[in-house]
Amino acid sequence: MAYKYLVIVESPAKAKTIEKYLGRNYKVVASVGHIRDLPKSKMGIDVENNYAPYYITIRGKGDVIKDLKKHAKKAEKVYLASDPDREGEAIAWHLSYILGLNPQDKNRVVFNEITKDAVKEAFKEPRTINLDLVDAQQARRILDRLVGYSISPILWRKVKKGLSAGRVQSVALKMIIDREKEIRNFTPEEYWSIDGNFKKGRKKFKASFWGVDGKKKKLPNKETVKEVTDRISGEDYNITKVEKKERKRNPAAPFTTSSMQQEAARKLNFRTGKTMMIAQQLYEGITLGKGGTTGLITYMRTDSKRISDSAKQEATDFIEQTYGKKYAAHSNKKLKNAQGAQDAHEAIRPTSAMRTPEEIEKYLDKDQLKLYRLIWSRFVASQMKPAILDTVKATLEQNGVIFVANGSKVKFKGFMEVYVEGRDDGKKEKENILPELASGDVVQSEEVTPNQHFTQPPARFSEATLIRTLEENGVGRPSTYAPTLQTIQKRYYVKLTQKRFEPTELGEIVDSLIEDFFPEIVDVSFTASMEEDLDHVEEGKEEWVQVIDRFYRPFEKELDTAEEKMEKIQIKDEPAGFDCDVCGHPMVIKLGRYGKFYACSNFPECRNTKPIVKEIGVTCPKCQKGQVIERKSKKNRIFYGCDRYPDCDFISWDKPIGRNCPKCDHYLVEKKKKGGKQVVCSNCDYKEDVQK
Repeated sequence: MAYKYLVIVESPAKAKTIEKYLGRNYKVVASVGHIRDLPKSKMGIDVENNYAPYYITIRGKGDVIKDLKKHAKKAEKVYLASDPDREGEAIAWHLSYILGLNPQDKNRVVFNEITKDAVKEAFKEPRTINLDLVDAQQARRILDRLVGYSISPILWRKVKKGLSAGRVQSVALKMIIDREKEIRNFTPEEYWSIDGNFKKGRKKFKASFWGVDGKKKKLPNKETVKEVTDRISGEDYNITKVEKKERKRNPAAPFTTSSMQQEAARKLNFRTGKTMMIAQQLYEGITLGKGGTTGLITYMRTDSKRISDSAKQEATDFIEQTYGKKYAAHSNKKLKNAQGAQDAHEAIRPTSAMRTPEEIEKYLDKDQLKLYRLIWSRFVASQMKPAILDTVKATLEQNGVIFVANGSKVKFKGFMEVYVEGRDDGKKEKENILPELASGDVVQSEEVTPNQHFTQPPARFSEATLIRTLEENGVGRPSTYAPTLQTIQKRYYVKLTQKRFEPTELGEIVDSLIEDFFPEIVDVSFTASMEEDLDHVEEGKEEWVQVIDRFYRPFEKELDTAEEKMEKIQIKDEPAGFDCDVCGHPMVIKLGRYGKFYACSNFPECRNTKPIVKEIGVTCPKCQKGQVIERKSKKNRIFYGCDRYPDCDFISWDKPIGRNCPKCDHYLVEKKKKGGKQVVCSNCDYKEDVQK
């Protein structure tokens, strides 16, 4: 088929969507990501010649490049339509070089969403390749290569092979380890609270102790509590003050990359990598029946909260049609971006607010629908009026002892009609409606209960809270969060325990060495200022070579010191407590790339290894001979199986509890449910709640 124009994008899915919009004069093909990069086998940077990079064709891309050149020869003009960010600009630059295109030619096309109108509009105004963006990406790549390929070999020689260090990953690891140290060094402190159940007529409500004789009072111990409770006599309390206020609650801003990753973790239980993979699918386009392939969301790597005027207007129209005019915000207020945000394109939003999740549900798989609904709801809610809450604060007093009751009631739901932002603690906000109270009323106490508490250590980081902390500190950028979290787990520097990051012994060793010999690499403020310098390169305010040189000259001296003074660390094998069933030598616990495992101490003569498994103290319900053990799937999901496998093939995603169903005699398992756990039968409908 003849064509006049060739368009090159990164992915085949994106190519398929765009070709439908442009018509028969255009041929759209995919480069399948980068086509050139630094070599894996060596540094690939000439430090003595202004840090000149040595690029090579990526292995396996020969046929792709051959096809691209063949198509380019046939076309009158070649357009480069890779993603609208630093990485996309660099891909366009490399393609331009490989295909011998004129660097001054206006052949670069960018669009923030893959819809017919947006794509056609973008092709009306092509531009030249933005070399500032290319330089910024190149500087980041070279900087990361200098750090990784300089420190990693030292770690291999001094600790063990397969280790790595990186600019952002080392800071993330340090944050996790510093939090772990806080937890270890934490000393719980005792404190008390006094909670009361009260009633006015038949209506009951709760209030908490506030203070005595008009002053707020802390309750550090039982003695202080007794002093307070000794002053309480009888059931009657006077209402001395009632404060009623109207409070506004504003909607959350539309998603940036990091806020989307955090909210998907909280509400959908998605890992960051999964969130980005599904977002990419929604951005590149989904086939919507006769409507054809359409990009459903705007570009998903962004730290901007900006929304186009046309998108705002469409959202307003939808809100007025669906919920009524009183819900539409009609706001021209510009949302403030985080410090360092690039604002190159919009926040993440649906390409059309009119395209509701319900309307396209049948075209999406389960996970695509969940993420699309989250993005759509967040965006629509962001264009709605604030919620209005009526709050009541009542002061109860008896003999100088003061209790306070706080109540709230939603007066106007506003944006809450569509969406409410999740919380890191997983708790949902509830209304607390008080009876009608007025100053001078008398209420009765049903029960006043002192409760002892102890302060808790700070929580370990989840994926969501770690991303938020990295972003708050200016470390990393939208495209770096997911790969950073994957790398520190892949290297076994950290492990996820109950969805929280816990450092491993290996992680603590690596962090200690980097902190001792390369303190700036793990310094949060230094890394954040380096990110700002890279942003200055993108803005054309600074030369990339100068930015690299300022970092590398002192870093080079640290490398020499580390090579000379870093002592070799031997990670000792732990005795396993049993002998090898092949040769009889003692088995030991070794630390490998994917964690700990059993190995024969007679290695290399004997290469016997075994995985470390966790018994749950339950006999296999199928063979009645083996023990049920906890295992992990390739996707790191826990399941349960018989330790006699392959002789017994028992397997269960739910944890067997060692009892049989009183109804049908099949084995019972423990399942999670909201607010706790439940025991259910593996065969019939029998259920029982687990007592806390």
